[in-house]
Formats: sequence, C-alpha cells, structure tokens
Amino acid sequence: MNYDFETPVNRSNTGSEKWAAMYRSNPNVGKDVYPFSVADLDIKTAPEIVKGLQEYIETAVMGYDLPTEDYYRAIINWMGNRHDWKIKKEWIICTPGIIAAFYSAIRAYTEPGDGVLYMGPVYYPFMKSIKNTKRRLINNSLVRNGDRYEIDFEGLADKAKDPNTKLMLFSNPHNPVGRVWTKAELAKVVDICAANDVVILADEIHHDLIMPGHVFTPMAAISEAAADICITATAASKSFNIAGLRNSNVIISNPKLHTAFKMDMEMTGIGGGTNVIGLKATEIAYTAAEDWLEEFKALIWHNHETLKDFLAKELPEVTVFDLEGTYLQWMDFSAFGLSHKQLEEITEQEAQVFLDEGYIFGDEGRGYERISLGAPTKTLMEAMERLVTAMQKYRK
Repeated sequence: MNYDFETPVNRSNTGSEKWAAMYRSNPNVGKDVYPFSVADLDIKTAPEIVKGLQEYIETAVMGYDLPTEDYYRAIINWMGNRHDWKIKKEWIICTPGIIAAFYSAIRAYTEPGDGVLYMGPVYYPFMKSIKNTKRRLINNSLVRNGDRYEIDFEGLADKAKDPNTKLMLFSNPHNPVGRVWTKAELAKVVDICAANDVVILADEIHHDLIMPGHVFTPMAAISEAAADICITATAASKSFNIAGLRNSNVIISNPKLHTAFKMDMEMTGIGGGTNVIGLKATEIAYTAAEDWLEEFKALIWHNHETLKDFLAKELPEVTVFDLEGTYLQWMDFSAFGLSHKQLEEITEQEAQVFLDEGYIFGDEGRGYERISLGAPTKTLMEAMERLVTAMQKYRK
C-alpha cells in the first residue's frame, strides 16, 4: 500500500465523540483501547486532503464563501465517473451535514402527524428526526434471510397506501446491515412510492464504500420516475474521513421539490452556506484523493474477511453478516441468550470493546452489535481477541 492505514491515531484528548463516550462508559479502560462505535475513522485523513487544506488556509480568507465552479465540477464529475449518474449544477444544494437534510426534507414534504416510512434496523437519526418533528414513525422492517437482509415489498406497498404517509427515508448502502440494494430492488421501491405519491429521501452517504462483487446505483438515476420523487443526500465525509467539516450535498432534480427544500433551509436559518473548509475538503477529495479511497476500501474488505474468519473459528455463535457496502460490520450475538443490556455490559466492561449497540437502530437490533472496520487491522483484531475471551464465558 502507498498509504499508512496501520498507524492508529489516538484521539483521547481531541473532543472525539466516540472516545468521550468510551471514557464515560468505562473510565478505567486500558491505554491501548480504541472505540469502534461512531462511524468515523481512527486513521489519518488522506494526505492529499491535509496538504490541500494547508495550502488553502495559508492563501485564503475564511470568509462567507459560496461553492465555486470548481466545487460543482468536482461533484458532477465524481458522480458521473464513479456512478454513471449525470447530474447538473442547479440540482445541488449544500447542507451542513446529512442529518440536517433529514430534518429539512421532513419539514418540507410533510406536516406534523403525517407518516414517514423507514426500514428498521436503521441509522437511528432516521427515527429521531421523525419523532422530533412530530411525524408518525412508519416502520417497514427489513426481513432477515440467513446472513442477509431483504426488503418486505408487500409490507411497504401496504403502508405506502395510507394517504397521510408522505415521505420515505431510505438508506443505501444500508446502515447498519451493510446491504447495497440492487437496481431491481430500488426499482420496486420507486414503483411503490411513485404510485402512492411518497417522496423518497435516499441517504447515500456511504455510496463510495462498495465491496468487491457489488455495484452501487444511485436511486435517482434508475429512471425518470425515480428522479422525479427522489431527494439524494450524499457527502464525502464517510469516504474520506472528513465528517467533522460538516458539508454534504443534496441533489434534487424536481424543481418543485428543490424549491421546497431550499425554502425550509432558509426558514430554519441553515441556508446561508456551509463550512468553507468543508467545501474545499470535499473538492480536494473528489479531485485528488481517489487513490487513497481505493486503498481504504481494500483495508475495509481485508478487515471484514479477517474478522469474519476469526470469529467463525473462535466464536462461531456470532453471525457476521456479509458486507456489501459501508465500513460498518453488523453482527448477531443473540445465540448467547443475553438481554441487550447484558450484552452491552459484557462488551464494554469485561471485554473493553466499545461498539454501537444494536438496539439503538431499533427493536430489530436487540442482541446485535455494529462495529466500525475503519481501523488498523492490528487494533481491530486485538479488540476481537478481548471480545472472544469475554464472551466465551457465556456460552450455553
């Protein structure tokens, strides 16, 4: 490899959210213990981005800057070259992160009391944003089939028929189960939603993190009907480890939906622009750091295969799901017969392995764990060894 993915970065005194959470949970963790929860990386950001930002800061004024033509060109070229999706400048809206886009979409396209669809287990801000805006949670749970999840299309069609269900929050690649939905699956979802006047917010933030043998298709790119009802939320943050710079892109080709979304941003005070450093980092990532991304993906796949083989041998009670996309590994510990709180206690206090507990992704996640594979292999496997030692005592 040309890049250093094996030197861990200790973020214990940097304000890192997941490191702070680890110390709150267990103040006595060992000095070499790293958390594997929040989806950011304890490896160095691409040197091309670091160098480019250093040069930018030295020569620029940190003022009220808008996205430049170079910025828009970088987004357009990236989507076209990597995903064969031809987008236009006027479709792109910059937002201060993906979660802000969830709230704007919910407010723009629904009213309090309306239903918003999602498919659990899923990224917990989906549920939180629906609750906080006083909308109804309409859960069309994913169906587990062996070590893979599928969409319940019959259930989706039934729930979408409610005239007060106006919006669907859709995760692709899916966080946390790791599915990359096929074009055929996406088309079925679009057909159901289009037939029932349901707008889709497609959270595609992990769109670049696709594993071997799988192909990512932007939902809005599959047909004119899809483009007409889709709000696509993307960012370079997961792909390039720049989440703290708070910049994302919402792509909306339907003029009516585009105007409504921008109006909500203006009314809520987030329409005045995003972080200028985030804008520049995104531009640099999409124009200069593609080689880093490809090597990072190779690390993720290696970590997935290494972890899966290790647990199959040492802790076969745990189901490690196939990883199609993201760097987030979904694992089922339910064979131990523990409550979700017991499992959390064992992993954090006995094993000193800090994961995202499955229950935060919905009731379907009780007894499951999500672990970030975005770490040096040695650091990851040291944590897995501690996990095996702790869990072996609870075998039936």
